[in-house]
Amino acid sequence: MSVTRTFTVDKPADAVVSYLADFGNAVDWDPGTQSCVRQDTGPIRVGSTWRNVSKFLGRETVLNYRLELLQPGHITLIGSNKTATSTDDITIRDAPQNSSEITYHAQIELHGLARLGGPVVKAAMERLGDAVVNQMQETVAAL
Repeated sequence: MSVTRTFTVDKPADAVVSYLADFGNAVDWDPGTQSCVRQDTGPIRVGSTWRNVSKFLGRETVLNYRLELLQPGHITLIGSNKTATSTDDITIRDAPQNSSEITYHAQIELHGLARLGGPVVKAAMERLGDAVVNQMQETVAAL
């Protein structure tokens, strides 16, 4: 199951990439994230990890995320636990008037019995995708 949203924010691409690469900031831009704590130290880099606690469909879930890809204009984070693997793939490109266009693609693969909840999860992802757009635009504008 996946959801994709493309939208603009009022900041240049390099600033947006730096901000989003630190997944600890998800507490500000992802409405489902309750906490997101970095598990390693040093500069943000491929291999950096976070423990993310989110509320989804009324339930708290913990995913361990890893920064898989960090390139100019492209970030990929993958989180997993025993019931799901979540991939956040984000591309950022310069847009007119010192703004950026973000394409946010979230995909969840359910494992085991959790797959039975697929249709409910898909509908919730669509709502969450819309909420992420609104909250990310507000958060990035305030940087």
